Formats: sequence, C-alpha cells, structure tokens
Amino acid sequence: MPANGPLTMGVTLAAMPIRRYSPARALLLVTVSAGALVVAGCGSDSPKSGTVSATAAASSSAAVPSGPRPAATTTVAVDDMRFSPANVTVKVGDTVTWKFSDKAPHAVQGIGDAAMGINSPITRTGEWSYTFTTAGTFRYLCPLHPEMKGVVTVEQ
Repeated sequence: MPANGPLTMGVTLAAMPIRRYSPARALLLVTVSAGALVVAGCGSDSPKSGTVSATAAASSSAAVPSGPRPAATTTVAVDDMRFSPANVTVKVGDTVTWKFSDKAPHAVQGIGDAAMGINSPITRTGEWSYTFTTAGTFRYLCPLHPEMKGVVTVEQ
C-alpha cells in the first residue's frame, strides 16, 4: 500500500491538518448553532383583531370540585374555505381540534415562532388536534389558502 494509505492520487496527508474536537467543544458548537437558528426565526405573534371565547362551560350546578380543572376540547370547523370560529380562547392544557369537511384540501399551519408546532397534514376530511401547553397568542392559517386565518388565545 502507498505511504498515503488508500489515497493514490498524489495527495500527501502530512500537508493536511487534522483537527480533533473534544465532546465538550462539539456540544458547544451544536448549542451555538441551535441558538442561532432560534434567534434567526424570531417574529411577532401579536394578532390584529380581538378574539371570541369558545371554551367549554361546566354543565353542572353542583359545588365546585377541588383539584385541577379537566382539560377541555374546542372544535374549529374547516369548511366553505374558512375556519369557524376563526378566533378561539382556551386554557393551558386544552386541546383544539380542527374538523375538515370541504371540497378543497386544507391544513393548519402556525405563524411565527410561538406557533411552530402547529402543523397539520393537508386533507379534505377528518380531524387534527393540538394541545396547548403554554399561555400565549397563536396565529395560524391554511398554507394552501393564506386568506384563511385564525387565532388561538391560550390563558392560564
């Protein structure tokens, strides 16, 4: 075998510096790179219009139970080229379910950093759900029909 090992095209390995990275240096590089990606994607998530409450109300007139409130589910219809209701208010831990039933395909996609996890598949029928674990304002749209927009406001 030649002095250069399997390289046979006249490349001398002695002229090529070899850098060795420690695991700590590699971790630092990955962390800095991830931080740069997060900062690069920063944007405003504040909506331009108000919201309408669509939370489920308790149907019992009995005494208020002690302990945490059970999570609720709010439904948004995706039909006739619109989200209905377009703006909903829920509590942290609640789930919003989008029910698709239109002739055209649709999807739900978050707008801005806070809503990055909101990303449904494209479909004409069926449903897709997302559970909100932090308070905030989450704007969304249909990526196929950007005029279709909505807002989920999540309260403590």
